[in-house]
Amino acid sequence: MRGTNKSATSTHQPVRASAAAFVGTMIEWYDFYIYATAAALVFGKLFFPSADGFYGTLASLGTFAVGFFARPLGGALFGHIGDRIGRKKSLVITMLMMGLVTIFIGLLPTYDSIGIWAPVLLVLLRVIQGIAVGGEWGGAVLMAGEHSPDKNKRAFFASFAQLGSPAGLILSTVMFKIMTGMGDAAFLSWGWRVPFLFSAALLVVGFVIRLSVNESPDFVKEQELQAKRERAARTPLVEVLTGAPGLLALAVGANVLGIAGFYFTNTFMIAYTTQYLHMSRAVILDCLLVVSVMQFCITPLSAWIAYRIGNLRFLAITSFVSLFTPYAMFTLVDQGSLAAITTGVGIAVLFMAAYYAVIAGYVSDCFPTRIRYTGISMAYQLSGAIFGGLTPLLGTILAEKFRGDWMPLALLFTIISLLSLVSVLGLSALRRQDSAALHLGSNQA
Repeated sequence: MRGTNKSATSTHQPVRASAAAFVGTMIEWYDFYIYATAAALVFGKLFFPSADGFYGTLASLGTFAVGFFARPLGGALFGHIGDRIGRKKSLVITMLMMGLVTIFIGLLPTYDSIGIWAPVLLVLLRVIQGIAVGGEWGGAVLMAGEHSPDKNKRAFFASFAQLGSPAGLILSTVMFKIMTGMGDAAFLSWGWRVPFLFSAALLVVGFVIRLSVNESPDFVKEQELQAKRERAARTPLVEVLTGAPGLLALAVGANVLGIAGFYFTNTFMIAYTTQYLHMSRAVILDCLLVVSVMQFCITPLSAWIAYRIGNLRFLAITSFVSLFTPYAMFTLVDQGSLAAITTGVGIAVLFMAAYYAVIAGYVSDCFPTRIRYTGISMAYQLSGAIFGGLTPLLGTILAEKFRGDWMPLALLFTIISLLSLVSVLGLSALRRQDSAALHLGSNQA
């Protein structure tokens, strides 16, 4: 009986961990995306009313970027907790922080009610939100991947954490589509708050699911090894920065396409199509909803294909094709119809989403268990801080400067793709070097 129970547990835990990673990241990214959408649609008018048009949009997207700059702090803080105390504890804390901050944003008075304190509090809440997100992604990826019964399938299991991203986007887009359907006056008055307050219900569900999953087996084994070592282990962040700076730098670059590429095709394209092409919010939200469903379907399929042909080959192909997709995207988007916009954005998102599905598992395997949470969190969040938060801002500046000419915007996306392609190839070369050096002497431990 004992053997049967153990077998059932070992079979169920990978499935349960993957499901928990999916649901948890879906809720976390829902909270994050509703802020991104609100920043592009309404925050400029509600929190920066004196800065009309371009400057209002720029200011609201600036608060969006602030959250990215806070994310490396969250990666370092919760990476330390995840590598020293436990992946599970770290994830429960980040979910609680993210959910409460989102609810507070939904209750926040606007500039008309409390003046300058409105944007100040918005920025403060955005910073806390960024810290929470900074610790979320790495832990979710590891809880799914480290429960994999087969090391070769880690990228596949880790993709379920990546699946939460399009699911959160679908849910957030549906919520905003419902709210914008009530008319501009009601939406600006109170409708924009509903998606934020809805997070309270999601928080309860996510909390229950997160608590039901066992701690990562890799973390448990590493804790046992650490207990047998005589020398004290270094702080994970210090070990990452001093022991593997090249690995960290390449991991940062490898994450750029999945992060900056997404915020280009989502956050920036909302602002670009509504402000510069004068399309209605409803049209662009319909487009993003269709594209999000496509990304949701693409993610597990991409992980399966990558498992069959090899993660490196798959990542190289998708990032290479992404060098050229923005030119097709803008050619179609400029036609102005829902079908053309959806097709154009869909082409760019297709290969970007396929890349994003696999990169998490690929990068996480580069770091040893004892610093893995910190390593992948810092790589992802530094990439987000440097490239993700600035991409919508830079895109808005380029759109304003080169009105009617989308070529500089397409070139920006190409540069994003090229950086990830080069980084993935560099990461592969680094992984082929001396295994003992790459794993920071872990074989001698």
